[in-house]
Amino acid sequence: MKIGVPKEIKPQENRIGLTPESVKTLVSEGHVVIVENNGGFEAGFENEQYTNAGAKIANNASDIFNDAEIIVKVKEPQKVEVDMIRENQIIYTYLHLAAAKELTEGLIKSKSINIAYETVTDDNGRLPLLAPMSAVAGRMSVQAGAHCLEKNQKGRGVLLGGAPGGEPANVLILGGGVVGENAAIIATGMQAKVHIVDKSEARLKQLVEMFGDKIIPEQSDKIDLNKLVSEADLLVGGVLIPGAEAPKLITKDMIKTMKRGSVIVDVAIDQGGCVETSKPTTHGDPTYIVDDVVHYCVANMPGGVPRTSTFALNQATLPYLVKLANKGYQKALGEDKNFIAGLNVYKGNVTYKAVADVFGHNYVAPEEAIKN
Repeated sequence: MKIGVPKEIKPQENRIGLTPESVKTLVSEGHVVIVENNGGFEAGFENEQYTNAGAKIANNASDIFNDAEIIVKVKEPQKVEVDMIRENQIIYTYLHLAAAKELTEGLIKSKSINIAYETVTDDNGRLPLLAPMSAVAGRMSVQAGAHCLEKNQKGRGVLLGGAPGGEPANVLILGGGVVGENAAIIATGMQAKVHIVDKSEARLKQLVEMFGDKIIPEQSDKIDLNKLVSEADLLVGGVLIPGAEAPKLITKDMIKTMKRGSVIVDVAIDQGGCVETSKPTTHGDPTYIVDDVVHYCVANMPGGVPRTSTFALNQATLPYLVKLANKGYQKALGEDKNFIAGLNVYKGNVTYKAVADVFGHNYVAPEEAIKN
């Protein structure tokens, strides 16, 4: 198959869909890989590394979209890219469609085959292609939050870990999944006071086994969330409903009770955010203030560390891509119930129920869709 890797064009997005080593793997399987000129430059990958791995270099994205059967990206296609997608072309990337009506409509209209990293599952119901970027975003959330707490960033002027004579900051992590766990790794390492809220008692027990008394577990149906929010110096939003819009757990009224200069990092912003006052921002202009609370809502946080992120992402996504290219989409998806869970839009039909429900589209089961 011909596999195309365009340069990412979302603002401040410097990751790339494939590393040179991944290209080498695909070429060894007999596939043709076309990479856009300098597509991996900002992540530290030179054109020469790609050509040495067997890739062809294309001068622009349109050449790739015109030629490739599979398009491999990191972030959701931007408007100019959607306009280039061809009927029956396979798009393999993060999509986050439940928070993107215009993109969903564009993909439906294109009659392409769209596989979203974030809804591929495993046998335990986890999300193996989302996990590596959730881990990166979770770790970055505390790093970013600590920076935003500095006074020159309009924060409270609080050091996350405190100092002799100064108390550590209160960190409230909403969600004990991959984001929450990785946020806790950094927050506890910086010696902050860390509360983790989750609805699952079993998951909270796992986290206590990992972190011991370095965290305070909080079961969501047994706590006063308003009080915890009002006491937080840094709030990390890491809740997720796979493929669906994030629930708005933090209301505007709760924000008003927070301390002046406290910080919210809404990692769930890709799925619409879990805070009512959240709106997407960029690495170039990452924060804004509502009711004296600093909001950091960068929608592609791992793009800030593109080299680390690209390696981590490829480790997860490449095996599925090899299967897709070797077997074709019908066989690759049809024989793997976890992989077919990633199929969101197929030849004009919405094949992921949460996306169909949020936008009022007719839902077609992916298993039925690929028969046609």
